[in-house]
This record gives sequence, structure tokens and C-alpha cells, in this order.
Amino acid sequence: MSLLNMLLKFALGLLMMAAGLNHFRNPSFYLRMMPDYLPSPEALVVLSGLAEMLVGALLLVPRFSRLAAWALIALLLAVFPANVNMALHPEQFPEFSSTGLWVRLPIQGLLILWAWWYTRPEAPAAPLPRAG
Repeated sequence: MSLLNMLLKFALGLLMMAAGLNHFRNPSFYLRMMPDYLPSPEALVVLSGLAEMLVGALLLVPRFSRLAAWALIALLLAVFPANVNMALHPEQFPEFSSTGLWVRLPIQGLLILWAWWYTRPEAPAAPLPRAG
């Protein structure tokens, strides 16, 4: 794995761990994101925060990084309705512009692509040339 690829994986892992930690530092923000039709919003905020921290950490462990990348994709898809809910109810998020809330949606797709990059098996190292 190239140095750039390792740095990008490390950045994604740290980003997810920080996002997960933020669920506990600012739970009221995440509660506002929850669509009304979801049960137990407090529990979902805690579970999604724990999941983000876990997959972020596991992404950095080579043995588990492919599995963690798939789990991260599933998690990003699972929380997508909360991002849509934000865009549909900008009045609940006066700290953001309405446009900014809509821009978050394709960013979620970019995060999914970023995670997908790490679902692929690494190419085996090229054999060393044999002398003579």
C-alpha cells in the first residue's frame, strides 16, 4: 500500500472516530437530525456514535480494514436518512445554510466511495527479480 493510500485510510479512520466521539460530546445535534419515524432516537445516537468509532478504529487494523470498510459503507447508508431529514427541515438547523444541508448529501456519497476503496484486496507485492 502506498504512503498516500495509508495516510488517506488513516485520515478516514480518524474522521470516523472523531465523528463518533462527537455523538457523545454534542448529542442534542444528532437528536435533531433523527427522522420522527425512527424509534428510540437517544439509543440510535449512542449506537451510531459507537459504530462510527468502532469502524473508524478497525479501519486502521490491517486484518480488519476490509471488513471495517464494508461496515462503514453500511453505516453511511444507514445514517443517510438523517442527512436527508436535515436537508428537508433546515429550520431545525439555523447554524447551517439550506444549501449547505443539501451539499452534505453528495458528500455522503464521496465518503462511501472513499470507504469502498478499502474494500478491495491489496495487490500482492511484485516478486523480486531473480539474479542470473
